[in-house]
Amino acid sequence: MNNKITDFACTIALDAMGGDYAPRNEVIAAAQTFSENPSIKILLIGKESAILDVLKKENLSFPKENIVNAEEVIGMDEIPTVAIRTKKNSSIVVGATMVKNKQADAFVSAANTGAVMTASTLILGRIKGVERPTIGADFPTAYGRVCSIYDVGASVDSKPAHLFGYAVLGSIYAKEVNKTPNPKIGLLSVGEEDNKGNELVFNTRKLLQESTLNYIGNVEGKDILMAKVDIVICDGFVGNVIIKLGESFLTFLKQVLKNYAAKGFTNKLKALIVKNVLKVALKDVDYQTHGGVPLLGVNGITIIGHGSSSPLAIKNMIYKAKEMHDLNLIQKFEEELSKYGKR
Repeated sequence: MNNKITDFACTIALDAMGGDYAPRNEVIAAAQTFSENPSIKILLIGKESAILDVLKKENLSFPKENIVNAEEVIGMDEIPTVAIRTKKNSSIVVGATMVKNKQADAFVSAANTGAVMTASTLILGRIKGVERPTIGADFPTAYGRVCSIYDVGASVDSKPAHLFGYAVLGSIYAKEVNKTPNPKIGLLSVGEEDNKGNELVFNTRKLLQESTLNYIGNVEGKDILMAKVDIVICDGFVGNVIIKLGESFLTFLKQVLKNYAAKGFTNKLKALIVKNVLKVALKDVDYQTHGGVPLLGVNGITIIGHGSSSPLAIKNMIYKAKEMHDLNLIQKFEEELSKYGKR
């Protein structure tokens, strides 16, 4: 296989064995991207025989030379550190290694989140100045723009220096990707007043106040969807609870409408009207539109997707990875972090 990546605008290593519907959805996404945008080179990593079976069954065109055989698969229930160490020929390890060796510009996977994060951290290493990588999630707000939360599960326990690092990385990402010139940063707490919070909040606040970041103070959970700030900083335990609650919102609405419609024909007609309105109004909430989330802080581009990612979601993960590459975000992270000493 040609190891050079300079012949294409971007080369993406795509984990074909990650996700609940692998390799079907990944192969379809790769073939569609190959057809739509030939400037992106997709390297499909996984069991070659399984990938070829999908291509044949779905009658898809994809260059065989862009298939990278990796016979091992890391399951959703495996312990990440053990799996990474023992399954060197897994699609996750091979994909991260290709980015490390400059055979690819980015790694995209909808596999075991912990395994993808562990492999990326251990194989790619951290950007200088980053103590812990972070995963963020963009929430839609009542005013059309997004509010990004860091961290949403990369680490469940955090120190003030970790949260400060999340703020720096999130601020750069908001400026470059979300096109927010001077993103406002809030620290999630149990009240807006400076005397509210725990020890982690108090000590993190000091670091944020002493920085050049646009830190505005404490925010509460109710402020996230009301766009009070552009970025909310919290530890991964709290952030993961928030994102899981958010993911259940559409399912909750659908069930409420279903229950209402079941009470009679008139209710069914009303529910149908509301359902169609909500479908249009809440289209930006659909994770498939946004693809996956970036793992910020590692020395390379990694996009992690939901296990149930559809071909559309995976395609959008690929395009998000290309956007990060085109914006040269890794270098920008390094430059910004160099302004701050060890904290």
